Amino acid sequence: MKHWMSVAVLGLWSLSATFAEATYQDFDQPPHRYHDRTPADRFTRLKASLESGALVLDRAGEKAFLADLLKALGIPASSQMLVFSTTSLQLSLIGPASPRALYFNEDTYLGYIPGGRIEIVSLDPELGGIFYIFDIPRDAAPVRAERSKRCMNCHAGEDTGFLPGLVVRSVAPGPTGGSLDSFRRDQTGHGIPFEERFGGWYVTGSGDFTNHWGNLIGEMSAGVLSKTPNPPGSRFSFGRYLVATSDVLPQLVHEHQVGFVNRAIEAGYRARTYLHQDAGGLTREHQDELDRQARILARYLLFLDEVPLPAGGISGDPAFKSEFSATRREVDGASLKDFDLRTRLFRHRCSHMIDSVVFQGLPPVLRQKIHHEIGRALAEDPNAPGSVAFPVEEKRTIRRILRKTLTDLPAGW
Repeated sequence: MKHWMSVAVLGLWSLSATFAEATYQDFDQPPHRYHDRTPADRFTRLKASLESGALVLDRAGEKAFLADLLKALGIPASSQMLVFSTTSLQLSLIGPASPRALYFNEDTYLGYIPGGRIEIVSLDPELGGIFYIFDIPRDAAPVRAERSKRCMNCHAGEDTGFLPGLVVRSVAPGPTGGSLDSFRRDQTGHGIPFEERFGGWYVTGSGDFTNHWGNLIGEMSAGVLSKTPNPPGSRFSFGRYLVATSDVLPQLVHEHQVGFVNRAIEAGYRARTYLHQDAGGLTREHQDELDRQARILARYLLFLDEVPLPAGGISGDPAFKSEFSATRREVDGASLKDFDLRTRLFRHRCSHMIDSVVFQGLPPVLRQKIHHEIGRALAEDPNAPGSVAFPVEEKRTIRRILRKTLTDLPAGW
């Protein structure tokens, strides 16, 4: 990552940072002990009830079981995204005629392929991604959800800085879903240019917004990569899936969340490592690094590098908008989950992920640093150190929401 230069020279928000350049390979070492600890993620908490039969899910068929499992995990079916590139453990089942469906909420991500196995990434507040894979039960067969180390070949590899995180691949897929080229490797988040997104993904609801790699198949001839349209539903039946969409809005929300999660996991592992090494009394060098991580996360939470939506914006699937907003935390009629969709994703530019389990699982010293940086950014005086160029009323709205919804803001924030 770039080193942060003096605030006095560049200003607090003048540099962006990418996640990919840092590498950590110590997540099984103290204090993390990734594989030795009992995870506290949503799916692990559900697992015993699912396997014992105490949680009864519909066994009438794959789709019925999937729909019930999503409800149990609090994941909306309308979050469905369809991926036809062969970027999964179950690659032999995936292709343009048999896409893999992904569903998500703020802390749980589920993959499903008709005739295949269920894949789960569930986020522990401190450990990051916890990975499971299991068969959809037939008849009265019990569910057996196993922790998957094979998933970690990608999810704790180069794409995630060798930490247990989330992966979003964008490739130029060949006719069978294999990759001819790839984009934005090791990078995630709302700052990724649209022309590098959605490769190998079906995208619905995007209207005239086509400046991306979605709904395309690549062909290589004489070293030249050409594109062939691959419209959603032309090679497969939506009837095999829960809903008839792979809407652009959940894909944009998903990208934003993944970018936050990966940055937060890195920062959290760094902070816990330093606190362990320094026995709680951080060295100046480690304080400086955590200050830098706090600036990275604050910058991301405030959408300061968000790529503007295409001219005319997007409409978004009504079902997803409704289900996503069902968990909004409202303060004076406003919420961090309120969409804009004209020029940017959200109306109030502070991410709802500040209320997620991953953010709340960060060490308190790091959370306090992030709160401090956000407080500086929301200063109403445009000449105040660190103040960002948001309208004053938007800053006030964000402050009201955070004051009412967060419990650990610094005194006088």
